[in-house]
Amino acid sequence: MPFISQIQRQTDYNLFPSSTPIVIDNGASYFRIGWAGETDPRVIFRNIVQRPRHKTTGETVTIVGDHDTTLLKYFDCTRSGPRSAFDSNVVYQFEIMEYILDFAFDRLGANGSEIDHPVLITECVCNPVHSRSKMAELLFETYGVPSVAFGVDAAFSYKYNQQYGICNKDGLAICPGFSTTHVIPFVEGEPVYRGSCRTNIGGYHITDYLKQLLSLKHPQHMTKLTWEKVEDLKMEHCYIAPDYFSEAQLFQKGTKEAEHKTRCWQLPWVPPPTEEPPSEEEIARKAAIKERQGQRLREMAEAKRSSRINELENQIHGLEFLLQQLEQVEENDIAAFLSDTGYVSRQEIESTLVKLTQSLRKAKGERKVEQAELEKTDASMNEKYPLIHIPDNMLSLEQLKEKRRQIFLKTTTEGRQRAKQKRVEEELEQEKKNQEEEERRLENPELYVEQMQAKYKELSEKIDQRKRLKTNGNHTNGNNTSGGVGRGERLNAAQRERMRLLTTAAFDRGKGEDTFGAKDEDWQLYKLMSRDNDDDDEEMDENEAELARISARLQEVDPTFVPKQESGPTQSAAEIPRVRPLTKEDFQIVLGVERFRCPEILFRPNWVGIDQVGLDEMTGVSIRRLPTKDKDLEQRLTSSILMTGGCCLFPGMSERLEAGIRMIRPCGAPIKVVRALDPVLDAWRGASVYATKLQFPQQTFSRMDYYEKGEDWLRRYQLQYTL
Repeated sequence: MPFISQIQRQTDYNLFPSSTPIVIDNGASYFRIGWAGETDPRVIFRNIVQRPRHKTTGETVTIVGDHDTTLLKYFDCTRSGPRSAFDSNVVYQFEIMEYILDFAFDRLGANGSEIDHPVLITECVCNPVHSRSKMAELLFETYGVPSVAFGVDAAFSYKYNQQYGICNKDGLAICPGFSTTHVIPFVEGEPVYRGSCRTNIGGYHITDYLKQLLSLKHPQHMTKLTWEKVEDLKMEHCYIAPDYFSEAQLFQKGTKEAEHKTRCWQLPWVPPPTEEPPSEEEIARKAAIKERQGQRLREMAEAKRSSRINELENQIHGLEFLLQQLEQVEENDIAAFLSDTGYVSRQEIESTLVKLTQSLRKAKGERKVEQAELEKTDASMNEKYPLIHIPDNMLSLEQLKEKRRQIFLKTTTEGRQRAKQKRVEEELEQEKKNQEEEERRLENPELYVEQMQAKYKELSEKIDQRKRLKTNGNHTNGNNTSGGVGRGERLNAAQRERMRLLTTAAFDRGKGEDTFGAKDEDWQLYKLMSRDNDDDDEEMDENEAELARISARLQEVDPTFVPKQESGPTQSAAEIPRVRPLTKEDFQIVLGVERFRCPEILFRPNWVGIDQVGLDEMTGVSIRRLPTKDKDLEQRLTSSILMTGGCCLFPGMSERLEAGIRMIRPCGAPIKVVRALDPVLDAWRGASVYATKLQFPQQTFSRMDYYEKGEDWLRRYQLQYTL
């Protein structure tokens, strides 16, 4: 079975005799395995299994414990997440347990599947017989273990610390583990399981609670808050508050002490490049470059215009020469003469000549048309439309139709010329205004820029106000946002007048006889209701055009000017997103009250939905469950309270636990809370020392006993810790 792991395989397995027991601390968080008599386990890894498939070959591999995250990119882990063999602190997934034991024995150096060494393995307090029998079946039938012994991890830790005088023969062992917390009373060095107590709260719940709080506090960094990283933050920064509510008030008031206790985790962050304002030399250099570019563009435009003028003049000379030749050609030969030129009549040549002349005049910049040219154009139009001035009684039906067509064409042409003349006049007027503005700018540049900015601001506010009124009417909610108004309140003055006229006309038509249209003034109603009379929209367009012109002008004369960002037609000013550059503080995970709020659930499990007692109350429950009511025994138990397990590493745990127990015990009762030498490894070390004693083989049961007596014999099995 292929394994992926960073743990190196031991090479001295064959050096140990078969009588040397193998000691296993099978914890819900970590799995530890080693040889009896040694001070530290040989192999330690997380008690989880993951079986993903390789993306290329499709082969299923087994990942046990910690793994190299860089290797996971080659595997598909979407369908196979990390799995544990434990439910709370009881082993119930023995298929996963088999993968873990295979990996543990392989890394210990075992060759093959046969293990010829006795095994001492830890279990939880009052482990169910079904779980113990399944574990024995797995060890005996799968690995061929000669003998097995089961012991409680907290009891081994208590006995190990008792050897060093940390605790007495009579005392209490409090073990806040990964998923559960146990309290076991010891009398004369032996655990009294009838007085034990368990609460389903542990380090797993603290890590999960901290992960939830940080995810709610920093939702933009949820991908950074992995389980492993939150576990490290918990062990590095969390502590137990002596008085939770007093500690919380410090952070609520924002005192200096609270700031001193706040911790910060800085995520990777690269500061954006700082943009310094350009210096005067840089502005002058850019202006010079812009001037050179403008000069180059002007030269290119002038060359293009000269080429265009030469081309138009050549075409005009060619058409004039063609007209001179036509004067010498007879009327019947004109069609044959023009067949090679691409024209069909003299009128078409003259019309083309007029258009080319106008294009040439425009290319040269000549704006005004001389009177002679206008008379010439009128004469050509009279020649083009000869039937216009002839009376109708002198024309036939076909000629009358042609006359109407010529009148329509002439009217359209004249309207086009008038519109063109109007545009020319507007351009001249705008050019004159631009010259005047340029003169004012040259006289006082600062005053000119200031006036333009004031005008830009005034027009911008006017347009925004008109848009808000058009959307909301005259009703706002104080934030310039849309209030609950109807359509009538959103209409402007012209639209409301139009609606009034329509309503009045409809009301009058319902009063008996319909006489609308009998009077000439009735037809004026259509003009009043016409949308073309809506001057507000025209004024809106003029203001927006003027605002765009001023904005373009300010961008030319003021390098520091930034035009206002326009919002959408349905987006109010309050809804415009405000974007600011990200700073170093935006990439920080701040731990304030979370440092002591998360471990507090050990004493208040109801905060996370577990309706059970806390650590301090568990001692009172355990003492009350003892079969004998002896005051001296209770005092001896409370005077030797040992804390073991990973959660005991939180600073302030012993002080808080002692204060909590003192609240539920009689006044003056001796209370002493101590922590184990090593709350994490003392359980394995105690089991290692226990397995080296000469009486240890008597506490085990062999494979032959298992086959003869069956699983029911395991119900009565109990290890003696005092040998």
